Amino acid sequence: MPSAVAPSTLLQEQHEEVALGSSIHGQFDFSLCRRNDALLGAGVQLPKKKKTGTTIAGVVFKDGVVLGADTRATEGETVCDKNCEKIHYMAPNIYCCGAGTAADTENVTGMVSGQLNLHRHATGRESRFVTALTMLKTHLFKYQGHVSAALVLGGYDINGPQLSTVYPHGSTDSNPYVTMGSGSLAAMSIFESEYQENMDEEGAKALVAKAIRAGIFNDLGSGSNVDLCVIKKGTVDFLRNYETPNPRTYVSQRGFSFPPGTTKIFSQKVTPIADLVDVVAVQTTAMEE
Repeated sequence: MPSAVAPSTLLQEQHEEVALGSSIHGQFDFSLCRRNDALLGAGVQLPKKKKTGTTIAGVVFKDGVVLGADTRATEGETVCDKNCEKIHYMAPNIYCCGAGTAADTENVTGMVSGQLNLHRHATGRESRFVTALTMLKTHLFKYQGHVSAALVLGGYDINGPQLSTVYPHGSTDSNPYVTMGSGSLAAMSIFESEYQENMDEEGAKALVAKAIRAGIFNDLGSGSNVDLCVIKKGTVDFLRNYETPNPRTYVSQRGFSFPPGTTKIFSQKVTPIADLVDVVAVQTTAMEE
């Protein structure tokens, strides 16, 4: 049996490892794992992750790709946004659906979109789908899944319509129909039973919309509306709120009125600005011509 080590000793070792590893490049640093173990041993409760929820999907049809997503943003059990956008612009011919932590999906897709823009200016050529895919999975693999971005990437380039999924740890799949997010199983059940090769555009849009609705009605983390994005050669059609299966059925004509005292105030502190800053009078002179 190994002897027990005091939490303070582990914390000290962790600081030493960080100082030593700061000059070492190209290697993984697991010192924070030992720090977390030391904090747990000292009785400190680490924060828990919030559950994420989304349904995103994509289908390849004979002339292009259709991407779809729901519009519910959640924070644990709270619905923060009923009509957010989960289909992100990557390049004029490439779009990406994001599931997971909203900040991670926004920043990862935005960063790669900027890199693709610079690459187009440098080469004078249209962005390739494989370029965007490689940039995304390389970045996510570097963080070993700690960047919570599960993506569905779709586009049309010189190789025709292409569709892939990118998992948070960096692995990828390329298939004619894909789903991701907490509602992915419900959406995949629709694809598995109704997908056909060489579908036309209207059929593909109806299939993706039905798959997203399956996620909306069978997954608590997904909800609200259906967004679609149709990518074909030379054109992109972004269909915001293509379907609204959850309309608000009642709206009060009187509005809302909350009487004073509805929200309890536990404490109140007022600090005058004059106590925080020193006001100094400065004498100015006219400028000479």
